[in-house]
Amino acid sequence: MNKKLICGPMATISHPAFRILVEQFAGCDEYFTEMINAGSLLNFGPFEKYYIDATPCPEKIVWQLTGNDAPRMKEAAVQLAELPGIGIDINMGCSAPDIYKTGAGIGWMLRDRAETEAMVREVRSVVPVGKRLSVKLRLGDEDFTEGGFFDFCDMLVNNGVELLTLHPRTKKEKLARPPRYKFCQQLAERYKDKVPVYLNGNVKDKASFDFAMAVCPDVAGVMISRAAVQKPWIFQKLKDSSYCKLADEPINMEELCLEYVDLIEKYQPQEFWKTRLQRFYTYFCMNFQFSHYAQSQFINAAEQGNEALRQTIKEFFEKCPEERIITISCQQYL
Repeated sequence: MNKKLICGPMATISHPAFRILVEQFAGCDEYFTEMINAGSLLNFGPFEKYYIDATPCPEKIVWQLTGNDAPRMKEAAVQLAELPGIGIDINMGCSAPDIYKTGAGIGWMLRDRAETEAMVREVRSVVPVGKRLSVKLRLGDEDFTEGGFFDFCDMLVNNGVELLTLHPRTKKEKLARPPRYKFCQQLAERYKDKVPVYLNGNVKDKASFDFAMAVCPDVAGVMISRAAVQKPWIFQKLKDSSYCKLADEPINMEELCLEYVDLIEKYQPQEFWKTRLQRFYTYFCMNFQFSHYAQSQFINAAEQGNEALRQTIKEFFEKCPEERIITISCQQYL
């Protein structure tokens, strides 16, 4: 397989504890961090050191930068450029109202084009040779036009953006709406042999991966986010089909669930433990036959603290021993 596999940026998920988990299953090609707020970084926020921890694979890290002020974006980019990793990604795709209403995230696609162009140019000026500048974006607002979208992407490329990751939905379109993959392919054709394009959206197994590649054969890589939380082994299965042909792989889910609590305690501040654990188990419990029961039990236990969560995990597998060892069928990836 010649497509890169990328773990997408996810709030409360894309941190060292989760990367360590994915790396145990052979990892992926790149890890985008959760959004790093330019203002918080520059103001030496008490938790920023956790956001810029490159553990366990600094060479695979892409630092995702967000903010609504061009000078602070530039200043923050200076600091991020000094860290190890592949480079810096400007977030122009987050459509959460509390983000875009400030002008950050997809807000950069909605404001005056000259402002956005000036910001990109300023950030580009401080990203050194050898580090990559990329942008993750959406199609735009609900009234976007194809011409306006491609003109916006041309502006990015003309100002030194070296890679584009497209989540092909508009600002308000939810995950239930199929992504418009054709725009990923059109971008890849537009910048062929000049700027690589990553596809993001709805890839969750081999079947959906193959469908996306059939529509977008020229993209350079595929970014996977939520499906990687449910199935941290997804990258291994997609990139190593020869391994899958040998045998199905049993995984001890109880050990993995308990290990993740340990990793969160080691790599996240105590103030973050509850939210990080609850978000992870919301997705990961989807592997179980009794997924809703596991979700409610684990999430409620996390409210009481990590020891209560550990005890609840052990009790769940005592009550449901058939859930302890699962076999990842290769057929869903081949």
